[in-house]
Amino acid sequence: MTPSQHSRNTSGSRRRRSRRRTVLGACAIATTLVGGTLTALAAGASAAHTIGASMCPAQSDTPNFGPNVHIFDPSMSSATIQAQLDAQFARMKDTATAQFSENRVADLFKPGAYKVEDNVGYYTSVAGLGQNPDDVTINGNVTVDAFNASDHGQALQNFWRSAENMAIKPSSGSDRWAVAQAAPFRRIDVHGGLQLYPASFGYASGGYIADTKVSGQASSVSQQQWYTRDSSLGSWAGGVWNMVFSGTPGAPANTFPKPPETTLATTPVSRDVPYLYVDGTGKYRVFLPSLRTNASGPSWAKGSTPGTSLPMNQFYVVKAGDTAATINTALSQGCNLFVTPGIYHLNRTLNVTRANTVVLGIGYPTFVPDNGVNAMQVADVDGVRLKGLLFDAGTANSRALLTVGPSGSSAGHGANPTTIQDVFFRIGGEIAGKATASLVVNSNDAIIDHIWAWRADHGNAGTVGWTTNTADNGLIVNGNNVEATGLFVEHYQKYQVTWNGQNGKTIFFQNEMPYDVPNQAAWKSPTGVNGYAAYKVGAKVTTHEAWGLGSYCYFNVNPSVNSYHAFEVPNTAGVKFHDALTVSLGTTGTITHVINDTGALTPPNTVPSNVVSYP
Repeated sequence: MTPSQHSRNTSGSRRRRSRRRTVLGACAIATTLVGGTLTALAAGASAAHTIGASMCPAQSDTPNFGPNVHIFDPSMSSATIQAQLDAQFARMKDTATAQFSENRVADLFKPGAYKVEDNVGYYTSVAGLGQNPDDVTINGNVTVDAFNASDHGQALQNFWRSAENMAIKPSSGSDRWAVAQAAPFRRIDVHGGLQLYPASFGYASGGYIADTKVSGQASSVSQQQWYTRDSSLGSWAGGVWNMVFSGTPGAPANTFPKPPETTLATTPVSRDVPYLYVDGTGKYRVFLPSLRTNASGPSWAKGSTPGTSLPMNQFYVVKAGDTAATINTALSQGCNLFVTPGIYHLNRTLNVTRANTVVLGIGYPTFVPDNGVNAMQVADVDGVRLKGLLFDAGTANSRALLTVGPSGSSAGHGANPTTIQDVFFRIGGEIAGKATASLVVNSNDAIIDHIWAWRADHGNAGTVGWTTNTADNGLIVNGNNVEATGLFVEHYQKYQVTWNGQNGKTIFFQNEMPYDVPNQAAWKSPTGVNGYAAYKVGAKVTTHEAWGLGSYCYFNVNPSVNSYHAFEVPNTAGVKFHDALTVSLGTTGTITHVINDTGALTPPNTVPSNVVSYP
């Protein structure tokens, strides 16, 4: 996020949950699963895909999702639904009191039409339960704005909220989604325009759109940066520093830096997120979209999204009372995980060892590792899908919050990669968390699709400071052929991104250097230059390519602090950077070069220093 008058709050201590739940009895397979065969649900598809028999003890196809999941259906009156939406928004709205609260909620709409106005607060997921976006229609608005007087008209802290899998017919002609980081807008059919800025025209620091259609104009206006993937737009207007598009018909031409638009015709590799829906018999299922190569436009543009579907009876529903032990038991029995809104303290690591495991969260479920354990580790296997999770570091240092593949992983997963999507990491803010690294990717071919790794620059009293919420690295990539689409990493104390694998790709990178560097002596890289690069490509890497990258400094504790460069890469023809920039926010500190020794010193008055191509 960018500098503003940061709020503090005094939310209570974290609740510890001790009630244990047991996994239910003997295995059962839904009618669409026969002999371990999973029926394809792509438009026009009739073939079936063998995935192997599941061991998961039978769960319910119509489970109790717990009190933090609200399910609406068209038989309910608009007034009843609106009253519930308004009541929970009142609890989740305020930046000063809700930003670091433990409230978590998901609002799910069964197929049908609804006339409501849904204002979306902190830690709130809004989603349709249809198989395709137009199965659920909101005749009204799904809104994020600078809601509070304390926001001073700015949307710089509108974090941790989401909208997904529905059609919106805005009552005013345009929907407003004025968000900052960790606030995805996915699988939405907007019948009109989309305004990504606050009604006050204040600053905003977003943002991410994917698998979405906007029939009218999408306008960014005061958004500092934005990434749009595999979508379609009627048109686009706006650009402050770094607007990036891939696979998006209707996007502007590639004109960086004036205006600062970076446009790729397609996304090299993508796979849209798993999502919950209700089938024609009223049972819940989870849809698994297919892998796409050189994608352009929404996955559902020509009908239903291609992919497969799993019955809910193959998912263990994680909710209040679950522990690391109960969750690991479910995983070891072959279950997928559906993680409901809540805070889950972990006294041991969650181990995902089975290929094709799905871990799907709604309503920002939060894993907090206790006693220095690593929160989650994924084996070097095919096709694991992680979506919709928040990892919040505990007060004892963890070596890593999430690790994908053990060190030395060597298997190829190009045909069925692991995906990490809408997965967020926080060090400090609510508690004085510590973690050496947030995300470590050792597996080859993984797709990192929209993460925000954030070492907090503000939060509850006593949770933020150079020696308080310590964290070296946001992302370390050791695997080959890893792709990142929508990479937000901020305020880590050493290299924020270190990329050691070959043939990596990044489309869109947003970064802020740590605000709280006490002095230059405390912040020098091993090479002896001032500071640490925000994005470092390892010295042995011979192939790497990145598009649309911005790194900003705001050394408010000591404005004399300098970083020699924001991007540090090997000087070789196979390592290519396109459209990179640096900014000194409020001329508070400096960055000497953009990439290696190339690019000018950050100018005064919050003006970017740009490099169009390197080398």
